[in-house]
Amino acid sequence: MPEEHGNITRIHLDGKEYILIGTAHISKRSAELVKEVIDAEKPDSVCVELDEQRYNSIMEGNKWKEMDIFKVIKERKASLLLMNLAISSFQKRMAKELGVSAGQEMIQGIESAKENGAKLILADRNIQVTFSRIWGNLGLKGKAMLLSQIIYSIFNKESISEEELEKMKSQDMLDSMLQEFTESFPRLKTPLIDERDQYLAHKIKKAPGEKIVAVLGAAHVPGIKEEIKKDHDLAQLTKLPPKSKAPKIIGWSIPIAILLIIAYTFIANPSAGTQQAISWLIWNGSLSAIGTALAFGHPLAILTAFIAAPITSLNPLLAAGWFAGFVQAYMRRPNVRDFETLTDDVFSVKGFWHNKVTRVLLVVVLANLGSSLGTFIGGADVIRLFIQNL
Repeated sequence: MPEEHGNITRIHLDGKEYILIGTAHISKRSAELVKEVIDAEKPDSVCVELDEQRYNSIMEGNKWKEMDIFKVIKERKASLLLMNLAISSFQKRMAKELGVSAGQEMIQGIESAKENGAKLILADRNIQVTFSRIWGNLGLKGKAMLLSQIIYSIFNKESISEEELEKMKSQDMLDSMLQEFTESFPRLKTPLIDERDQYLAHKIKKAPGEKIVAVLGAAHVPGIKEEIKKDHDLAQLTKLPPKSKAPKIIGWSIPIAILLIIAYTFIANPSAGTQQAISWLIWNGSLSAIGTALAFGHPLAILTAFIAAPITSLNPLLAAGWFAGFVQAYMRRPNVRDFETLTDDVFSVKGFWHNKVTRVLLVVVLANLGSSLGTFIGGADVIRLFIQNL
């Protein structure tokens, strides 16, 4: 065993020994410490602070070039992909600041577990579950702030001070990315930190063998020291928050109301009803097409957004951006190079618009935003015309 280190915590519980290594996700010394401890202790199991998705990302190098952009749009995962790109961009920026590879200590834990014949345990909660539970704790204002912070993290070019870097070294990568946001919204600490402490503690406690080494972000060690003494319900910790019925009710109420108002106006005053229909078509179609154009979408994608928006705005199950995105992806199909350079291109605004993958995502997002804006403006104009002709 190497000389006792301040970042090593030993716990003896129920005849088992747990050795927690508090690491810094962007520190060379942390990776060296992980190797030293595992080689010296010869544990039965090694737990790493990764879920299956992040493990595959590390082992397979993100495999961006194998992504099916059509499948991403179809499964409504454009926002999730944007989130992953933000995290990847943030990690690369931190790595460049320090001249190291982000997550090297986790890679070392995986390699050392194999070298020593230890059972590898992926101990962290699925990142999508964590984000879903974070999202469920936010109101409309909070969601807007979170999305703006994610976008800011992609394009932020400010250098990181030594003090900030030292602070990040003691935090989990997710924690450091959302630190400022959790200060504004303290209730996010529960799904982001506390629940993951409980999940990690349970997985470490249930790991096979009498000696277990856990490779963790240093910020999680204090919580896990306490939570490992308790029993936890993983089913409860991985339960997705119930979806609110309000968005569905509102989503159907608006188009139904618009259609009823236009139909009534047509009966009472065909000329005014025609004006309403034209206003609805122009506002929805034009703003969605403008959004697509701002994303530098293909002319056919712009035309598709214009045609689709007035129709999809009347059906909450559809979105103009999906149709425009499909056309954009078909007409400007991303090639292997676009996927290979994806995480580098998102470092700049120019690269973000230039890369064919991110351009498809921009088409989807901006076409939908334009359509949503057109729904409110067009709907308001329909009501105005209705009131004028009462």
